[in-house]
Amino acid sequence: METTVLQQLTGEFFGTLILIYIGNGVVAGNVLKKTKSFNSGWLHITIGWGLAVTMAIYSIGWLSPAHINPAVTLGMAVAGQFDWVLVLPYILVQIAGGFLGAALVWIHYYPHFEETKDADAILSVFSTAPAIKKNKWNLISEAFATAFLVYALLAFTQGDFTEGLNPVIVGLLILTIGLSLGGTTGYAINPARDLGPRMAHAILPVANKASSNWPYAWIPVVGPFIGSVLGGFVFVIITSIR
Repeated sequence: METTVLQQLTGEFFGTLILIYIGNGVVAGNVLKKTKSFNSGWLHITIGWGLAVTMAIYSIGWLSPAHINPAVTLGMAVAGQFDWVLVLPYILVQIAGGFLGAALVWIHYYPHFEETKDADAILSVFSTAPAIKKNKWNLISEAFATAFLVYALLAFTQGDFTEGLNPVIVGLLILTIGLSLGGTTGYAINPARDLGPRMAHAILPVANKASSNWPYAWIPVVGPFIGSVLGGFVFVIITSIR
């Protein structure tokens, strides 16, 4: 089905909103006090994010290509699979969707933010942070994980999946990245997943919050963009081999 640019942008906005509402929601359930899922662990978070991606794609895949990630949009353009003219508009609506999705998480868990005194835990609901803060290595982690994400998504276009199964495969890809590669930086691998919610954390009157950690904020934005270009180029190189 042919869709207009407005429909595509609407899809990317709402798809990213859904992604963040569900994905950041699972983090909130893990780290905020007095939730029924409090302290349920990393496996819970990675499964939740994988399902968030799957549900977001199913929800808006009929409107747009469901990139729901500026790094994916850029990587697709680098690989010649997406129109460069649409890259910036896609990125802007994805970030806006990320902001609103994070705002919905804040509303949803409002009493639990009031019960939580750990400012770092509160920030983790909105944005990522490294397990060990070493900017160079944090940047490399984000770049490499995103490169794998973008390459894999492009590679998936070369195969035939049962109709309607692709969102499940992409969700499993996110789960794989989270389990295997996410332990260093929290695997943003998506500038809209980190920047939009971090802006929400900074602007909204979130109870018990502290700094939004802007000195680190460039890494989960720049790293994924570097990785997206790398993943796109690797795909182009491999597909050029005959």
